[in-house]
Amino acid sequence: MADTASQDSRDGRQARARRRLTAVQVRTITTPGRYGDGGGLYLVVDRSGARRWVVRLVVRGTRHDLGLGSASAVSLAEARAEAARLRALARRGGDPLADRRRAQRPVPTVREAAIQVHAQRAVTFRSAKHRHQWLQSLAQAVFPVLGDRPVDAVTSSDILAVLTPIWTTTPETARRVKQRLKVIFEWAVAAGYRPAALANPVEGVTRVLPRPPRERAHHPALPYAQVPALLQTLATVEAYEPTKLAFEFLILTAARTSEVLGARWDEIDRDARLWV
Repeated sequence: MADTASQDSRDGRQARARRRLTAVQVRTITTPGRYGDGGGLYLVVDRSGARRWVVRLVVRGTRHDLGLGSASAVSLAEARAEAARLRALARRGGDPLADRRRAQRPVPTVREAAIQVHAQRAVTFRSAKHRHQWLQSLAQAVFPVLGDRPVDAVTSSDILAVLTPIWTTTPETARRVKQRLKVIFEWAVAAGYRPAALANPVEGVTRVLPRPPRERAHHPALPYAQVPALLQTLATVEAYEPTKLAFEFLILTAARTSEVLGARWDEIDRDARLWV
């Protein structure tokens, strides 16, 4: 019985091998139809004589036919290898159709990605000025260098080329540009435009940049005689009311900025007019 089963198995393999296509058949078949190669791979010959590859897959319980290209451009061996890869992906629970759709989407440039991220985050900006500055800083420092580069083609060396000229001259602007670029590339990965296997090109760049110089200059001081006019102007400008009152409180008490920022109501005795 064992010998019989072994022979049947060999006969089955030989029969399947005889049914598989050959490279000569792929080149010479002219009768329209669908010719199987096994494993769901088919050579489709159209009435026009054109030949193309199609692989039949079951993706999450649903059968699909996925084109693999023209037989004149894709060899029999290449078609078999790609069909095997797609079958393995489908068996693991993947979705070759979704991967194909993502691959066919045009990858946005850095400029296009920045505009999309800016539009999505617009409602979170503190003010119209901040909303304008967010994109303007990129337009000045990034777009002339990387604006037309696809987001999946940017490397850490590209980010270094953007940040190096401004890192020590305008360190605060450079820090903000770096943070905004990091957000843009995080979005590109999440949206499927940049493979997750590629590290965010912004990560680690600061380790090779020089340390920005520390600013030691004091803030400009207002002449004492102009303080009353400042308080009058402060009362008329549009600003967050607690901020204006805190600033006036700072001036009238001659306290330190950190003391005013950290003040608590339980420190203030209104009846005694005393802040401890």
